[in-house]
Amino acid sequence: MNAAAINYDLTGRTRTVLISGIVLGFICLVLTWLGDDGHHTRFWSNFLHNSVFFTGIALMAGFFMSASITAWAGWYVAFKRVWESMSLFLLVGIVLMGIMGIATFLRMHDLYHWNWEGVTQVGHENYDELIAGKSGFLNRTWYLVGTFFFLGLTAFIVSRIRSLSLAEEANGDSEEFKYHYGIRKYAAFFLPVAGFGSAAMIWQWIMSVDAHWYSTMFAWYTGASWFVSMVALTILIIIFLKSRGLFQTVSTEHLHDLGKFLFAFSIFWTYVWFSQYMLIWYANVGEETIYFRERVDNYPVLFYLNILINFIAPFFILMRNDTKRKIGTLTFTAGLVLFGHWLDFFLMLKPGITHSAHLLGGHGHGHDDHGDHGHGAVDHGHEAGHDAAHAAGHGAEDVLHGSAESAFELGTNFPGFLELGTFIGFLSLFFLFVLGSISRANLQSSADPYMEESLHHHT
Repeated sequence: MNAAAINYDLTGRTRTVLISGIVLGFICLVLTWLGDDGHHTRFWSNFLHNSVFFTGIALMAGFFMSASITAWAGWYVAFKRVWESMSLFLLVGIVLMGIMGIATFLRMHDLYHWNWEGVTQVGHENYDELIAGKSGFLNRTWYLVGTFFFLGLTAFIVSRIRSLSLAEEANGDSEEFKYHYGIRKYAAFFLPVAGFGSAAMIWQWIMSVDAHWYSTMFAWYTGASWFVSMVALTILIIIFLKSRGLFQTVSTEHLHDLGKFLFAFSIFWTYVWFSQYMLIWYANVGEETIYFRERVDNYPVLFYLNILINFIAPFFILMRNDTKRKIGTLTFTAGLVLFGHWLDFFLMLKPGITHSAHLLGGHGHGHDDHGDHGHGAVDHGHEAGHDAAHAAGHGAEDVLHGSAESAFELGTNFPGFLELGTFIGFLSLFFLFVLGSISRANLQSSADPYMEESLHHHT
């Protein structure tokens, strides 16, 4: 029979604090909507930003768990309930990104230039030859169907892994290990689905806000950012549970390994960041450099803060071996890196969305109120020339100076109080869901065949 169950009870103050955080996030979204421009650009961009960020973290939890299962790894088993519960947040991700997909399909927002009415119709004032050439992939039907299919499939797989894991714990596992082999089959299936599918959805959800620009390294870059954020949240959740007197089987060695992953993949993220930037800088092709030129010129604080928080800080803090064993240092670094990569996603999304907002001010797009809400109109002829330069593949100077420069504005050039409040709301929702899922299972999966190995894990 299995060892006595050890459970986490999510009640009292923790639940109250998390629900309060969710309420704060909801209020911030409402205030954003009420004070927004006519297209509700800030609202939808904030919703997309946080939905993509936390859905991707859940995806990476499922990916790392599946990779560990497939590799016959045992070190993580002592805290595998954390990764199981984090990956199940994909069920919430279906709802969040499903709302985004439906809103995109119904053209309830204008975040994506490729989704504007008439953008693929020759002769229409919004026609864009380059975007029309990408319409086989960049279209609202594929965005909606792809989102539901990908998240639905990945959520189904992690749900099956979780169900088999709970069945293994409840019934024990014979020498045939039927539950464990079932888990391994689903884990092996999850890896290619998540690996290939996430790249396509990253192109749709995030990279396509800069519809004229693309990078073959962007999916790696975004995936690395998700992965580091997932490791940071794993550390924070484990330390929280240990502070409640639980997870006594999770030792300093486990936290040390997670600290090493946080250190290593912060370096990997920087490697991908530098590789993408260096190749584009060296080639100096206007249609490619516009992505970084826009961010360096109009988002300089975020651009350099990104490197400071997500590379320099974790590199020097976690370089020493003993700092990866100290609870206080790990907690601080994990929290800092988590927030830093949330800022990274802000920098991925906001410039392209803001540029599209400026284009709307010039083209009209069937509206005449956009320029009256803080974004400013852009001369129609100038922007038409800007798009023509993109489509023709030349005119680098026109491209480099084509995006409208705007005065510094919270929510556009840098996260404001509403963005921070929304982040707190989504983070609270994530913690409430994950801790709730953890509370519904035995913290120690004693029936797992690799549990003994995990309990005696040493780095």
